[in-house]
Amino acid sequence: MPSGDRPDPVRATLVAVLQQLNRVESMHEGNAADQMVELPDLERLLGRFWAIENDGVKVPLVLGLLLRNRLVEAVSSPPAAGRSRRSVRYRITADGKRFLVEALEKTDRIG
Repeated sequence: MPSGDRPDPVRATLVAVLQQLNRVESMHEGNAADQMVELPDLERLLGRFWAIENDGVKVPLVLGLLLRNRLVEAVSSPPAAGRSRRSVRYRITADGKRFLVEALEKTDRIG
């Protein structure tokens, strides 16, 4: 990438979301219930990411793109005690992991 070209903020956020979901899954290996993240937690984890902070990229928009392309899946669970709404949690899919590996390999290459 020539100096002066900025990375695409939406694509960078796609990769950052996948990285966070992959990290959470790895941290909680063997405990499927903890390998998923709710939207508010994901927004908190990425709150200081440059594309979100400076360019206004919205995590729900990025999650929608990832869901539509089957790189992430949404899992709905019944309301927890004291809550009136169902919770939706997100996790990376095998296709999402493949995409993440390919995206990271491309950025690590020297032109």
